[in-house]
Amino acid sequence: MGLSGVIMLVEIAGGLRSGSLALLSDAAHMFTDLSALLLAYLALTFAVMPGGQRRSYGWYRLEILSTLLNAVLLIGVCGFIFHEAYQRFLSPSEVESGIVIIVATIGLLVNIVSYAVVSRSTESLNLRAAAMHILSDAFTSVGVIASAVIIRYTGWTAADPLVSCLIGVVILFGAFHILRESVDILLEATPHHIDPAEIRKTLQAIPDVSGVHHLHVWSITSGMPALSVHLIVNDDWFKDAGRNLVEAKQILKRGFDIDHTTIQVESESYADHANIEWRS
Repeated sequence: MGLSGVIMLVEIAGGLRSGSLALLSDAAHMFTDLSALLLAYLALTFAVMPGGQRRSYGWYRLEILSTLLNAVLLIGVCGFIFHEAYQRFLSPSEVESGIVIIVATIGLLVNIVSYAVVSRSTESLNLRAAAMHILSDAFTSVGVIASAVIIRYTGWTAADPLVSCLIGVVILFGAFHILRESVDILLEATPHHIDPAEIRKTLQAIPDVSGVHHLHVWSITSGMPALSVHLIVNDDWFKDAGRNLVEAKQILKRGFDIDHTTIQVESESYADHANIEWRS
């Protein structure tokens, strides 16, 4: 976070001094890296904080609220980039390419170092996402350097707003992806990589399970799916109910990587009296 924050400020100063919109756009992209790292840090910090009696899920959703705000801010930044690029296409301005090359090269080196540090974590989903943010910013830094080299040797100043637009598209794509994921989690939608129909089929294949209903799959926060389900079972299930329940939970863990599960077991006679549609 320290490296990303410092180079972001350097790129802002360099962009203002050189007149390069591409360098300012790269600073905006660096801001997305900084935000991703900050959100990953917050997620890891809040994960160990007790939520108290009123917050049974703890503080995990703060990460999602912060991510949602970040996505909205990024969309606003993209609007600024596109507006300024349009103005530059209409009225080209001088760009001090030497400053751009130096600052963008520093940014590229910092991105390489940051990626080497963050990518060492293979367990945290948030840190893996942050590593991908940093890697994408390294590629945009290469684009900024290329635009500055083109301007330096050809005088084609349109390369600067052109690269700015490309960076803006990259930021916008990432912002909409973050926005969609955040809204899905807040609406408790089923995670994209999980198929409820497949879960239902898998649970119904367990011996002595005759029906599945009230199946819900959602995310508490990014990378933390949860599930609740009612299983209708025959009388043989209750002969070894503890082992059968553990087996059902292990099937969900092995097959769908869902740790947080709540399973309500109901007898067939209960289902009949409750008028539950369970028979295939």
